[in-house]
Amino acid sequence: MELLLFILFLLTPLVQTDSSRAIVKYKNYNTYVSQAGLPDTLSLCGEVVDLSDPELRERAEREFLLLMQQSGQVILYLKRAERYFPLYDTYLERFNLPSDLKYVSVAESALYMSRSSAGAEGLWQIMPETARSLGLRVDDYVDERRHPEKSTIAGLQYLSEGHSKFKTWALAIAGYNRGKNGIANDLEFQMKDKYTDLYLNEETSRYYFRILIIKELMQNPEKYGYDVSNLRGYKDPDTKEIKVDSAIKNLAQWAKDNGTDYKTVKLLNPWIVKRELNSPGKESYNIRVPE
Repeated sequence: MELLLFILFLLTPLVQTDSSRAIVKYKNYNTYVSQAGLPDTLSLCGEVVDLSDPELRERAEREFLLLMQQSGQVILYLKRAERYFPLYDTYLERFNLPSDLKYVSVAESALYMSRSSAGAEGLWQIMPETARSLGLRVDDYVDERRHPEKSTIAGLQYLSEGHSKFKTWALAIAGYNRGKNGIANDLEFQMKDKYTDLYLNEETSRYYFRILIIKELMQNPEKYGYDVSNLRGYKDPDTKEIKVDSAIKNLAQWAKDNGTDYKTVKLLNPWIVKRELNSPGKESYNIRVPE
């Protein structure tokens, strides 16, 4: 017995945070998750979802419990947010849009320059034709869906257009997933005007609730057992932009000539597709390099 107590003493942290205390009082993490509950209401972009409705609570809890099984993913959300949320907040404030819209990008890409099997790409997971309709360049040399600033402006434009069309952010966000025409068709056929009153395909039915839960966890990590007191987020180095008005035949040589290397240029400028850049024509390239 004395040996067992000594082992338990060694395994117990000398200093416990609020989040660690929240879990220690349960037998194990599974017990903690099964006891952790969502509040009676959640909100996104100022629109309240009443979880006293059993069907809505079940949908929210599905996303909550599944995401609670992915603690590493939630930690990556929080770490990557330090790189991209300041950028998002800048444009959300500039365009007078709800701050919560940044969580759409988290649900879309996990704040990673990912590519879907359907061909959507970048932080906001925009399809090629949609990107071009929003003014982004997508070709063999440049893919501005992978440009953090330009893709953010495009993604927010699409969401803003959805809100203008449907008058609620819930429907605008659903339209980001399903397409504005698809949501308009659903509303007309079902003779409804609220997202939560629609019968939708599984992906779109889950999409809005996943974003609700992502927001809840990211805004209240300690409440759900995450110790973020010493979280080291990801950030890019301080950079400057070099304006380029002509083609670059060899990006590695260009990088060396400008005091850096190919890897750094590609990491800081993920919109550059190839090892070279064609002529920008009447425009110019602004390439980020370390200061």
